[in-house]
Amino acid sequence: MSRWTVHGERSLYDSEWVSLHLADVELEDGRRFEHHVIRIATPAVAAVVHDPERGVLMIRRHRFITDTWGWEVPAGRLEAGEGPEAAAAREVLEETGWRPGPLTPLGASRPMQGLSDMRHHIVLAQGATHEGEPVDSHEASEVAWVPVERLLPMIAAGDMPDGYSQHALLLGLALGRLS
Repeated sequence: MSRWTVHGERSLYDSEWVSLHLADVELEDGRRFEHHVIRIATPAVAAVVHDPERGVLMIRRHRFITDTWGWEVPAGRLEAGEGPEAAAAREVLEETGWRPGPLTPLGASRPMQGLSDMRHHIVLAQGATHEGEPVDSHEASEVAWVPVERLLPMIAAGDMPDGYSQHALLLGLALGRLS
């Protein structure tokens, strides 16, 4: 397997959030075709807020695109000049009303790199302090602390269909950072 040759790329749609392109690519055997590419304007971050006594801070919400309900960790995109930790702190407070404790990076990934250039950061927060009601009331129908021992059964049962949340929590569990 070798590297594909990219002969060019043209835009089909652009917005401040996302753009859709067609890339003119060629395989090593000479076959040439157009491949869809989704470009995401800014990276995203998922925040795993963990408290040994309470569990993991999560939100329950409806996603209209898939018409599904599920539990998710707070997440969102980075704003201009903002790093993953600052974005995670902002998103957690906005979506849950809790101010996260000390934040450390857990990792990063490109969840759909065969189709998109999106970069997704994962940040771990140690504890949180309740500040009040969420600023973004439309983000969640419920905010709750979920015991760590319930995370894997929730994922297996389909109660957490969001891939970013699954990835963030599974990474935290695999690295031994959630107990």
